[in-house]
Amino acid sequence: MSQGGVDLNTSLGYLLKEASSALRAAMEEVLRPLGMNVTHYACLELLAQRPGLSNSELARGAFVTRQTMNVLLQALERDGYVTRPAAAPVGKALPARLTPRGRRSLERATAAVRSVEVRMLGGMTEAEQTDAFRIMRSMIRNLRDGNDSA
Repeated sequence: MSQGGVDLNTSLGYLLKEASSALRAAMEEVLRPLGMNVTHYACLELLAQRPGLSNSELARGAFVTRQTMNVLLQALERDGYVTRPAAAPVGKALPARLTPRGRRSLERATAAVRSVEVRMLGGMTEAEQTDAFRIMRSMIRNLRDGNDSA
């Protein structure tokens, strides 16, 4: 460890980043044969759960820039996975909705992603899984609220 640095062997933040990276790689691996990546899947999943989201809302939900989401939405619309109105009903936002093709594609992707989550939680009891969810939610809340209680 460098003087004043973080010991990567005991850093929870580093471990979380490693877990995030491993999860993303596993998801990319199962989505690739479906012609998708994690951002593509996240966009479809968000639209299934909250139809009519704008480009900005989708970008925030998928953890990408508005520009990246705009390019993806244009491709998804061109390929028949989503539909957007030609003109914004209110303001500038073009609310997107899944097409039947988009729903079918999402069903296959959801099954693939669920298999990754099952693998990730393998060997954990139900109580351990519940604890993991509680702890993760608490860490996220603490960071978002700027809570410095250590």
